[in-house]
Amino acid sequence: MGKATGFMEYSRKNIKERNPLQRLNDWKEFSAPYNEHTVKQQGARCMDCGTPFCHIGMEIRGATSGCPIHNLIPEWNDLVYQGKWKEALERLLKTNNFPEFTGRVCPAPCEGSCTLAISDPAVTIKNIERTIIDKGFENGWIQPRIPTRQTGKKVAIIGSGPAGLASADQLNQAGHMVTVFERSDRPGGLLMYGIPNMKLEKQLVERRIKLLEAEGITFITNTEVGRDITVEELQESFDSIILCTGAQRQRDLVIHGREAKGIHFAMDYLTSTTKSLLNSDFQDELFVNTEGKDVIVIGGGDTGADCVATALRQNCRSVVQFSKHPQLPSSRGTDNMWPSAPNIFTLDYAHEEANAKFGSDPRQYLIQTKEIIADEDGFVKKLVTVGMKKCILDDGSYYFEELPGSEKVWPADYVFIAIGFVGTELTLLSQFGVEAVNNKINAQYGQYKTNIPGVFAAGDARRGQSLIVWAINEGREAAREVDRYLMGETVLS
Repeated sequence: MGKATGFMEYSRKNIKERNPLQRLNDWKEFSAPYNEHTVKQQGARCMDCGTPFCHIGMEIRGATSGCPIHNLIPEWNDLVYQGKWKEALERLLKTNNFPEFTGRVCPAPCEGSCTLAISDPAVTIKNIERTIIDKGFENGWIQPRIPTRQTGKKVAIIGSGPAGLASADQLNQAGHMVTVFERSDRPGGLLMYGIPNMKLEKQLVERRIKLLEAEGITFITNTEVGRDITVEELQESFDSIILCTGAQRQRDLVIHGREAKGIHFAMDYLTSTTKSLLNSDFQDELFVNTEGKDVIVIGGGDTGADCVATALRQNCRSVVQFSKHPQLPSSRGTDNMWPSAPNIFTLDYAHEEANAKFGSDPRQYLIQTKEIIADEDGFVKKLVTVGMKKCILDDGSYYFEELPGSEKVWPADYVFIAIGFVGTELTLLSQFGVEAVNNKINAQYGQYKTNIPGVFAAGDARRGQSLIVWAINEGREAAREVDRYLMGETVLS
């Protein structure tokens, strides 16, 4: 695939990013697309490796390796190298409903399992994917696909995140009448409000929603199932229902002083910021504004990094991100060999921006918050932390020990909690009578059936907090099983 000797002739070139300090002045996308010459060279680096591990789509030691939606990566890399862009787009859309999203915000587990990555930098799969889909829209190749078949069956999908949208797209193309219910004011779920605009501009989400509407899908927003419309009404009106409600219950920080004002869940902070940006360009002031404030983000993951980037654009006085884990190594360890996902140190866009503005990486490692101290008006003013030591046992398990004498006090006007999610909201499940296990909907992977006939589940609500590509995978597969349930056989793969 690609050029036989391309991986020896061309080095990896990442997609260009705007200057970190300059991009802090706006909320636009921080990266820019490849030019055609560069992307062809990057496609040429794809090896004729025989067994392309890039699309294995499996979990190794709990981490995703390869592409969960099994993108035909070597095929479209080769087509890009040959300049056959329309054919590359067709291959990409065979497996991926929304490449404009994954090509921007997916962590690219495909690249970690790229065969070239055994000894050299991986093929720039994610950036090539983005370039293909962007070129498809730019050239008008992507037009509404009006289904030619109508089954008369009606399907309701609750939740319009990536799993819900993928299910809707597949079932609509199979000829069913699809209605998506979203309790927020805009469709898109995590894509709309959980990811900041500088990572995924909302006009891209809105463009896709409009395309799905043009193809026949109905979106009903500002409607919470179980409150604005009853479960019974839904079951009477639709032949099948898919629950794609996500893992929205955020994990809380249980420490002394948690009740202080100025402490927010990360998703609440990100959502209010994006909503205000879209509604009024921040003129409504209905968001948490960190301008001139000391900000602490608790949690070392991507959501925490998004909080850092958001606070920087609001011109915060300082920002620090706490992680309880140690800094990752610069290269793979012996317990993290290819094709497993590389667990190595990287500089996220937000950390690059903080470093440019304040002269240092905002991340603090092996640290745990012990207490929150408020002022006389009840607003957070300080955080007390302690250093930690990670102790690894022979079986690979680990625990943390506090380091005596490592206490430290940090100034804080705002604290954002970004330590993950505990699972899906259970109120709606109880109204349906759907069983849950460990705060996740009890539905077997590959079948997606709940204990209630005709009710299916997909995405984070079923599997727990995960990647967008897993949500698309489950949305597609759940649609296949719903089609089979409704018709006795399925036309979906």
